[in-house]
Formats: sequence, structure tokens, C-alpha cells
Amino acid sequence: MSELFFDYELPESAIAQYPTSTRDESRLLVLHKVTGQIEHRHFRDLPMYLNAGDLIVRNDTKVLPARLVGVRERTGGKWESLFLRALPTGEWELLAKTRGYVEAGEICIAGNGLRLKLLGRTTEKHWLMQPETPGTAAELLAIHGQIPLPPYIRNGRASASDTERYQTVYAQATGSIAAPTAGLHFTPELFATLAAKGISTATVTLHVGLGTFAPVKETDPTQHAIHAEWCSVPIAMTDAIRATKAAGGRVIAVGTTTTRTLESAITTGDTKLFIHPPYSFQTVDALITNFHLPRTTLLLLVQALSGSDNLRRAYAEAIAQNYRFFSYGDAMLVI
Repeated sequence: MSELFFDYELPESAIAQYPTSTRDESRLLVLHKVTGQIEHRHFRDLPMYLNAGDLIVRNDTKVLPARLVGVRERTGGKWESLFLRALPTGEWELLAKTRGYVEAGEICIAGNGLRLKLLGRTTEKHWLMQPETPGTAAELLAIHGQIPLPPYIRNGRASASDTERYQTVYAQATGSIAAPTAGLHFTPELFATLAAKGISTATVTLHVGLGTFAPVKETDPTQHAIHAEWCSVPIAMTDAIRATKAAGGRVIAVGTTTTRTLESAITTGDTKLFIHPPYSFQTVDALITNFHLPRTTLLLLVQALSGSDNLRRAYAEAIAQNYRFFSYGDAMLVI
């Protein structure tokens, strides 16, 4: 097996700070996994590479306004956090930062007056906080939260346009703390073009959490312990995959989150599936994805399908050709 492609140098200027003016005008690097051939296209050219009878599967998760910014009630010091999940007992688990040490029992105030009481910390040093304002997490975040752009995009500071552009056009199921970014390139018009060519579309759900973007710290990246993420595959989706395969069609996953959902082979529940070389794909034949950060599980997943040497060459080519990287960047098709 080739040495894993796990780390690389990227000029800071290559990190996209804004999306393209039109979603499908982003560039598309096409990597042929068998031959290693690389082509340079635009995302609107995607139908050229798909055939009648193929099935595109997308993740319909919707991003929560999960970033909270406020102050500590006792000191007035700035406080900010990223909502991770609501526990069955009502507490919120957060990634939080502030100056100084915050004692259990202290109140932080975020957004338009949301009061959160610190109860303690998890073994991973995440904060456990109890909202004192009534309402579900989704309801309270909608009032008090902000779009959680990753820190490499404008230091995480969202603008009004991000409310729309950091969601896919087909987002429905609220629950993610980051966008399934491969889907950001699609437009309703592109889906219509695909349908006219006889290419079907189906939907699964995976709520993006720490499992997707947590950095890998182990010397051997395959020993990384991935966080669980909730996913759901409708029975109709399973039937569509079987029909596609039986008719000789291919299953094209939109993004690494969709890939993990399909390969987990579960109907509803948490997945901790960590895909890395060597891995034998059971469902996914091709992948639409963005260019990922170094030292992440996402980079390992993509090369499990593409091959390590192929992906290493593709990333070097993308950097040389001034592709835009990460969440608001360009796309890749591994086929």
C-alpha cells in the first residue's frame, strides 16, 4: 500500500474566504481513480461525467446557528462558544473559550439575552451548560446564535450572505454545526439538468459534528478515535440503491458525510465509521467532495476511494492551478 497522503503545505491565499457568485461556477477537478487522469472543469460540467441510471445521493442536513457570542455575567469578559449537542437531560455540550477560569455555577449571557449556567466539563474539556431560558436548542439558537463559519473563513465571523450560502439549496433537517460543503455547489437548475439526463437523486441525513472535522493528533492517523454522528437512511433510499446497482448504475455520494452514512449500513442511529485506506467500499462508486484540511479524517476517506498517490498528485495539481480550498472553495469529482 502507498504511504498515506495525510499532510501538505497550502498557501494561505488558497483558502477561499467567500463562495463564488454563482454556486455552480466553482471549479471542478475530475480525478479518474483507475487511470489517475486529471481534468479541469467547472461544477456545472458535472453532468458530462454521469450516465442515465446513475444515482446521486446527498445529505439534507441543515446548519444550526450554533455560534454563541456573549459575556460572563460576573466579570463582563468576552465569551464565545460552539454548540455541539443537547443532552437528553437538557444540558448543552459546548466548545467554549474565554479569558481566565470559569467556575461551575457561573452564568454566561449570549446573543439577545440567553442565559447559560456552567454545570461542569466533560472528560474532553467541553463545557456542560444549562440554559435558563425556556425552549428547545433549535428555537434558542435561532434567536441567539450565529452561522458557525469555520475559523479559517474570516476568523469565523459570518456576514448576512452566509445565512444562505453556508447552506445547501436542499437543506431540510436541522441539526449540523458545519455545512456538508460538497453540496454547496449544486443549484436547482443543475439538478433539473441531471434529471433530464436520466440521473436520479436521493437523500440521506447526517448531522455534521466533531466526527467530521476534529483534527487527528495520533502519529498513526488510522488509530484516531472518531466522534459519533447521528445519521438516517430512509428505506426508500436503500431500495433506490439496490435498483441502481441491479441496473448497472453507479452511486455517486455528495460529500464525505453522505459517504459515511451510506457505508455505515444503518437505518437510524449514531455512526462512528472511520473510512481510511485500506477500505473496501460496499455502496459508493464515485464521490463529489471539496478540498480538505491536512491531518483530517476527511483526507483519509477520500483517498480510500481515490488511492493515496492519485490524491497526492491531485492536490499538488490543484495548488499549482490556483484552486480555492476548504468550505467555500472548489470541488473534486473522484470517479
